[in-house]
Amino acid sequence: MSDIRAPNRDGVLAAARSVAAILPPTPLLPVEIGGVRCHVKAESLQPVGAFKIRGGWWRLSNLDDTERARGVIAVSSGNHAQGVAWAARRLGIAAAIVMPRNAPQVKLEATRALGAEIVLYDRPGQNRDDVAAKLVEERRAVLVHAFGDPWVIEGQGGAGIEIEAQLGRAPSRLLVCCGGGGLAAGLALACPESTIHIVEPHG
Repeated sequence: MSDIRAPNRDGVLAAARSVAAILPPTPLLPVEIGGVRCHVKAESLQPVGAFKIRGGWWRLSNLDDTERARGVIAVSSGNHAQGVAWAARRLGIAAAIVMPRNAPQVKLEATRALGAEIVLYDRPGQNRDDVAAKLVEERRAVLVHAFGDPWVIEGQGGAGIEIEAQLGRAPSRLLVCCGGGGLAAGLALACPESTIHIVEPHG
């Protein structure tokens, strides 16, 4: 990984401009929780129902012609799969998504409907990263990691640029879902003046 560039705020700004050219901003909805006024960024209104479309688009947009011709591989049980598949279809790039056989049927069908090849693996039993690595080696394809890729991180961070524009200022704090950390890392780059709280449900 030492030869992989680090994500940066200039990349986040460029990613936000790139996404803005093809997708409208998602609403920032005012709510009150426990007497505290806050806002909710409605990323569920993205074409694939999640913020993952941002990172998928920015990563695939930055592939060179040789990489595009070889295609991409991603690993996901749903949202990242659809984000990569959506971007691949729009850009004319072949995408294979490694998904667990027991993933929700609606996620499998949605990813397939976007034109991606689905490569199933058994969970538990098989290591998804090993399955993906074998495909990358066989096809000389580009792995689009769900959260550990600098372009994916920058793409997700574009949501923070939208938030600042919609608020007219940097938010004082952001509460961020944090599975792998790609969104949280991107928002930290996008909103360096904001306090970032990463949250996950108990259990």
